[in-house]
Amino acid sequence: MNLEAIELMLGKGGTTDPKELSPLALAYIGDAVYEMMVRTTVLTDGNMPVNRLHKRARDMVNAKAQAEFYYRIADGLTEEEAAVFRRGRNAKSYTTPKNADLMDYRHATGVEAIFGYLYLAGQMERAVELFRMGMAQEIEK
Repeated sequence: MNLEAIELMLGKGGTTDPKELSPLALAYIGDAVYEMMVRTTVLTDGNMPVNRLHKRARDMVNAKAQAEFYYRIADGLTEEEAAVFRRGRNAKSYTTPKNADLMDYRHATGVEAIFGYLYLAGQMERAVELFRMGMAQEIEK
């Protein structure tokens, strides 16, 4: 593991410019960031069997849920974030969704690209702000 990876994990950003990465690379890391935020949210709802934790997280992370998440945050995105979303949404993926509508899948990729971009740029506070905005209904349950 190199020093840059450690700096990124500590939320300090790194020397990798997220603007230079492909939208699918941003979505790759953004998927993990988004899932970690969802799992943390589910876990803090209280102790429960792991299969229940997994089901709740799965219901919040699937393509349909992420597409709905996008529509809740769309008006709050900066121009830069909206551009990252469009790059992710329009990226040519070589995989096809198994259990998701193609447009939901593309919107989910756009959302993941935003979270990857913010993570790599060291802007986790903004990522948390967007997460709270998009998950307000889920978090209050």
